Formats: sequence, structure tokens, C-alpha cells
Amino acid sequence: MSQINKNDQKSWHHMPSDEVLSHLNTSKTQGLSDEEANQRLEEHGRNEITSKKTKNIFWRFLDHFKQPLIYILLIAAAVSFMIKEHIDAAVICGVAFINAFIGFIQEFKAEKAIAALAQSVVTEIRVLRNGNTEKITSQQIVPGDIIILSSGDKVPADLRLFESRDLQINESTLTGESVPTQKNTDPADTDAVVGDQTSMAFAGTLVTRGTGKGVVTATGQNTETGRISQMMDEGNDLETPLTRKIQAFSKTLLWVILFFSGIIFLLAVLKGLSWIEGFKGAVALAVSAIPEGLPAAITVTLAIGVNRMAQRHAIIRKLPAVEALGSTTVICSDKTGTLTQNKMKVQRIYAGQELYELSEKTDDEAPIRQEGNPTDLNNLPTLKECLVGSLLCNDSHLENKEGQYETVGDPTEGALLLAVMQTGIDRSATEQNQPRIDTIPFESEKQYMATLNKGGDTHSGNIIYLKGSVESVLERCETSLDREGGKADLNPDTIHRQASSMAQEGLRVLAFAKKKTDSQKSEIQDDDTRTGMIFLGLIGMIDPPRPEAIEAIKVAQRAGIKIKMITGDHVETAQAIADKMGIRDNDQEKVYSGKMLADMSDKDFSSVAASSSVFARVAPEHKLRLVKTLQSQNEIVAVTGDGVNDAPALQQADIGVAMGLMGTEVAQEAADMILTDDNFSSIEGAVEEGRTVYSNILKAIGFILPVNGGEALTIFAGLLFASVIPILPVQILWVNMVSSVALMLTLAFEPKQNEAMTRPPHSPQEKLLTKSLIIRVITISIFNFAVTFGMFEIFSWMTDNIMLARTVAITTLISAETFYLLSISRCVPSLWDSLRGKSVQIAYAPLIGITFLILVQYLFSQWGFMNDIFGTHPLTAQSLFYCIGAGLLVLVPAFILKRYASIQKNKQ
Repeated sequence: MSQINKNDQKSWHHMPSDEVLSHLNTSKTQGLSDEEANQRLEEHGRNEITSKKTKNIFWRFLDHFKQPLIYILLIAAAVSFMIKEHIDAAVICGVAFINAFIGFIQEFKAEKAIAALAQSVVTEIRVLRNGNTEKITSQQIVPGDIIILSSGDKVPADLRLFESRDLQINESTLTGESVPTQKNTDPADTDAVVGDQTSMAFAGTLVTRGTGKGVVTATGQNTETGRISQMMDEGNDLETPLTRKIQAFSKTLLWVILFFSGIIFLLAVLKGLSWIEGFKGAVALAVSAIPEGLPAAITVTLAIGVNRMAQRHAIIRKLPAVEALGSTTVICSDKTGTLTQNKMKVQRIYAGQELYELSEKTDDEAPIRQEGNPTDLNNLPTLKECLVGSLLCNDSHLENKEGQYETVGDPTEGALLLAVMQTGIDRSATEQNQPRIDTIPFESEKQYMATLNKGGDTHSGNIIYLKGSVESVLERCETSLDREGGKADLNPDTIHRQASSMAQEGLRVLAFAKKKTDSQKSEIQDDDTRTGMIFLGLIGMIDPPRPEAIEAIKVAQRAGIKIKMITGDHVETAQAIADKMGIRDNDQEKVYSGKMLADMSDKDFSSVAASSSVFARVAPEHKLRLVKTLQSQNEIVAVTGDGVNDAPALQQADIGVAMGLMGTEVAQEAADMILTDDNFSSIEGAVEEGRTVYSNILKAIGFILPVNGGEALTIFAGLLFASVIPILPVQILWVNMVSSVALMLTLAFEPKQNEAMTRPPHSPQEKLLTKSLIIRVITISIFNFAVTFGMFEIFSWMTDNIMLARTVAITTLISAETFYLLSISRCVPSLWDSLRGKSVQIAYAPLIGITFLILVQYLFSQWGFMNDIFGTHPLTAQSLFYCIGAGLLVLVPAFILKRYASIQKNKQ
């Protein structure tokens, strides 16, 4: 038999089953022989997902050094080594190593998605070989094998079904649809998407009900699951907006440092100094300008964001994802579980020719309402009989797990049982009073299920209950009941209008009927239900929206984030949920199906992706294409998902968000973030934390660059106007690696601001150094230079002690950066608000950092051991007073800059 290719695979679902069996040269009664199975195994390979080859651990670790900021650190280490400051070189190398190591550990599991995919389909299965039923592992299955399925089985490969008895398969991992798919053997439409290919069973999905047989049409990489794994192989490991901006900034900074270092070298040579002195001056400038502590500060800020997000039910797997959330412009969310409760609930009941609503609160004392008014079930016999019918004509049951009821069986039947409990009907007493005698199981061809039950105390004789589609039930009914339980004429048009109205709200509608029989009847046949049935009512149920998710969507939209719903559900259901959650802009906005998307040109697709908010019945390739298209439009895209079908889009997204409770391992391994409560509101909270992280990183950058700028200008001026370097390279490293880092890290703990979710996302095109930030950096750098170089010149002239003058210059610079920190931190404003009686989160971190810095700076200047290492000199109280006074002056330009920023903000 020839190798099956992808084009062949597309035809299986609409080919007659006998034709498929013939094409695969197999028999539905005998299966394959062992010899033929072995030949096919040799030809097609084992039935498993193969993962792409990855680099070994060593090379993957080295990849984390391929960042401009790390390059700058390594250059700083090389420079320090060249001037024989071996300890400093070792310290800087250590910083570079730590940064790379943290990134490596955080992302070590990121490439395990394909391995998890392979595990998702490994199981034992019953197969027909040599005319006998055998049990083999799924890896040994080959195209042409006959597979026997029953409830609880995991489908081992893609199958074309040729036998189905009440077969239902949960395909949510592939389609995202929460309700199991009813399978049959009829050929499906040629262009049917995966969720509509009812004649197929797909690898990795779960049989929830019934039995069936099918012939294997594809194994391993050729299955639908395998095709998704190949899409994941092609996915890009995209950088976040921050990493892109920092890389661009670092490259620019690197060239600026090299340029000015070269100028210093030339100026020194032109002044008559030796080339060695010129080289030392260039080295000092380079060391002063490199922000050695910035990578560590960014890493710590991101790590703190990770901890804060964990408290809001969001687990971050990759550090840069923290910041990416803050820059998110579009959230593409699936429906099941994230926006909705992932639990079917009854909302509408039409019985006795009247419409009722069921309260969403399970503990509501008046659960049934009519036009908003509470009603008593005991006064509504027809409504009660309809609910009893939904209880007795039901094959599922509920299990109480930690106070929450979970459905064992079909989710729609579970919703019916929950409704019965909610309305106060005693399930156990009812089942004991009217025990089941016989059953006609649900079959897709007949579209109904029927049970024969004892009449009990309420009926003479036995009674047949019928449950099914509106059409199948109505065609068997002759009469209906009024509100009080009396006979009434059957009005099919009215019933169809009620069913249509429910369907337009996205509800799944089931119809119920009953028929009395004599007490001697012990079995039920299809003929018993064909005539004489009495229509009881309609029950409409839906997976309802999460109330907190509705509010979270409003907050996200106010923050300038576009919400798009991409689901495997039907168009009507998707539209109804989107309308209830406020996702669609207006009633005229069109909902696009996967079939419509597949037929679009790239130009039309791009337009629809940008303008539309709801996409239904989508396949994995449609979702992936949507994400790529939005990214090509310069959007920062977050994607939520829980199934195997979501994995490619999760991996492609700027930030992939998987579900922690209901999500598959495949989706979790492909994602950057995992929600521990599967709730959309947690995404909104994580976005808020991400924006706080981004703001704090910008504060850290705005803090450290003026320090480095002041140092560089001081070195430049010293070599230009003086004969000695005002600050030694080793002293610069003290400022950069100890004092500046101690202060800068406190900004990582800055609390969130109230306006974080009222402003639009940061534009991906916005440069890291904005106009206002550049003005701030230049202004504060010039001030730092002025007080540092000025105090150096004054004290060197007054005392003729270069070591003392250098110590004063360093202490003045540290004093200035301390006061500058207080001017940009939330510390002072939060303390002031607290004293005024406002409920605010006080930013204590700067106070802790300043206290630590005072202690180590005291040792730096006053301890003889440190004096010997760093070339410093003890300060008198008067000298220290002058240093603090000079540093305090930084508040003047800082205040002016803050006022300028406030004026500019008000203009916008």
C-alpha cells in the first residue's frame, strides 16, 4: 500500500466507509494479518509524534549570552582584566553568568511541548488482527487496522468510523467545543472542519459514551494531532517588546561608548600623554558608561512581577512574558472555561405553554422565575413533570468533589441533573419511586433517547419518557399540556419559535415528552414512541459567561486592549456569548466561521482579522493564521487556550496563556503563562501587573543612566581639563555594582499605580528612550557631572589630597542618586498619602535600600581595609555634610522635570 499523504487524508471523512476500507485494502471483519501489519509498520513508522531536534544543553545555555547587554558586560569584564583589575573582572563575569543562568533555567522547559504531545496519544487499544480481537499499544497501530472503541477509550489514531452506536467523543482538545460530538457513519461534507467531521474519530480524543468501530486512516505525524505538532515546529520563538527595545538600546549604547572611548584616547594622545595613559582613560570612560547592574535589575523586576502574578492566579514560565503582558494590545481568547464557566447550566424552560427562567445562583431560594417574578414549582405540575422527565431519561450522574458537583457522563445531562437539584426535586426519592425498566439509547440517526419507568405514586401504570431534538420529539407528539397539567392542543409553530429564540441566545435545546402505558409492559421499542406522545416542554442550556470575566473585559477594553473570541463552538453560540460579554462592538458586526476564513485571500483575511471580534468553528491553522496576521499589523498578541488545537497559536503568540485546571499538558508546555483558576479576570490582573513591571523597568533605566552619564562626563572632563582621573575605574565599579544596584533594585518593588489600567498599551513602535526620558537622562546626567566634578575640583584645590577629593566626588554622586531615587519613587508620595489617612500601599523598599547603602558607604569611606582596596580616604563630618548638601540639589532639576512631564500629560 502506498504512503498516505495529507491530500489523501482530507478525503476520508466524506468517502463512504466501504470505499475507505477498499482503498486501505483491509476487512472490517478480519482486520489485517500480522504479516501485513508488520509491513505497514515498517513503511509508515510507529504511531507516535516525533519531536524536532534541539540543541544540547551546553549550546542552549550559551545562547543566553547572545544579548547586547551581556556583550556590554563581557566587554566591561575584558576591560577590567586588561587594566589588571582581576577581581572586578571576575565580579562582572559573574553578573553576566547569573543573568544567562536565570534565563536558561526559566526557559528550560519551553521546548517540551512536542514531547508532551507524544505522551497525549500513547495508550493501549483493542484492535482486530487475523479475525481476532487483540490488545496492543497505540504505537503499534498502522493504517488499515480495525479499532474497537468503547466509553472511556482514548482514540489512538485518526479513524474513519464504519460502526457507531450512541458514540460520543469529547474533541475539546482539538476543536475547543465543550460538548461531546455525536458520531455517525455517514459521509460528512467535503469542506467540513474537524469539529463537523462526524464520521471521523481523531487521535488523542476521548470516548465519553457508546461504542464504535473504525479503520485507521492516519498514524503519527499524519494524524490531525501530528499535523498540529508540525505547526508547532514551524512556530517562532518571538521576542517581547521590551527585549527588542533593550537589544536596540544596548546596540546603540555599545557604539556610543566605543565612539567616545575613541575620542578620549585621541584627546589624551593629542595632549601629549602616552598611548597607555590614553588607553586607561578610554577604559575608565567605558567602565563608567556601561550600566553593569541593569540586566540584574531587569531580571529582579521581572522575577518580582512573577511572584505578584502568582498571587493573582497566573504562573509565569518565561520571565520576559511578564513585561509582554503589560504591552499587550490584543487578547485572543477561546470561550470554554476562560470566558465561560466550563459547566453547562439550564437557563430557559418552556413548559405548559409558558416560558420560565432558572436562576444562575444554585442556592437561590426562588430558583424559578417567570418574567422576573418568583414562582412555586409545586403549583406548576407541567413544569415539574418536564424536569422529572429530564431526570429519569438520563444516563449521567453527579459526584460531589470538595463541595462542587461534577458530571460523570454527558455535560448536557449533567446540566439537567443540576437543574433538578436546584429546583428542589429529590432525585433519589424520584428514582426510587419511578425506577427504570428499559431504555432506548440515544442514536444520532434517531436523535432521541427513551426510557420506560414505573409510574410510581404519580401515575397509574408505567410511563415512557422521551428526550431528544425538537424535530424528533415533536413528530412523535399528538398533544401537549397546559400550565396546570391539563391536556392542550399541540402548536408546533409556537414550539419551534421558542426553540429558535433559545438557539439564537446560544442555548442548546432539548425537547421532552411522555406517554402512559400499562403496568405489565417490561420493554420498550422504537414503535412505542412513534405516536401518542404528550409534549412536556423545552429546556435550553448553555455554558454561561463568568460574571467576573465580563467585568474584566470591560476593564481591558478601557485600557485600550482589543478582545477577540476564537472558539470551536458554532457561530450562533459564539455570537450569543460574545454579545453577553460585550465583546462585539455592535449587533451588525459579523461573526466569521473557520470555513469562511479558509476561503479568504490574504488581503481580505487581514482586514477581517483587524476589524472583527468573534471567530467560530475555527481549526488550529485558522487560529495560528489569525495570530500571525495580527502580529504583522504590529499588534502585541496574547492567546489563551487549553487544548492540543491551541498549542501552535500559544507558541506563536507574544504571550501564550494556558489553562491550569482544564488545560492539556501540551497547551501548558507551549504557553508562557498558566492560569491556575482558568479565569479571564486573572489575565486582566496579570496585564495590570505587567504594566507595573514595565513602568518599574523604565524607572530603573531612567535612574541608572543619569548615574552612568554623570560618571562618563566626569571622566571626560577630568581627562580634558585636569591631569588626573577624578574617579578611578575600580571606584566606578563600586558605584555601578553596589550603590546604584542597591538603590535601583528598590524600584522593582514599586506598587502598582491606580491609573495602570486606564491608559492605552505602550506602542510596540515606541522607543525605549522616549523624548521625555532622554531629556530627563541628559538633565540629571549634567547635574550629576556638575556636582561630582565640582566637588572633586574644590576638594583637590582645598586639600591637595586626590584620594580625599575622589572619595568626596563618589559620596556626592551617591548622595545625588539617593535623593534622585526619592524623587522618582512612590515612597514619599505614599507615605504622605498614608499620613493624610488615605488607604495606600506604602513603598518601603527605597527606605530599606537607602539604609543598606548608608552602611556599606560608611565602610567604603571610613574602613581602612576598604580604603586600601578602592583608594579612598576617610571623610570628616563636615566633608560628609557638604557631600549631602550638594547631592540634595538634585531635587531642583528633578522637580522641574516632574512638572514638565505633568504639563505634557495634561496637554495629551
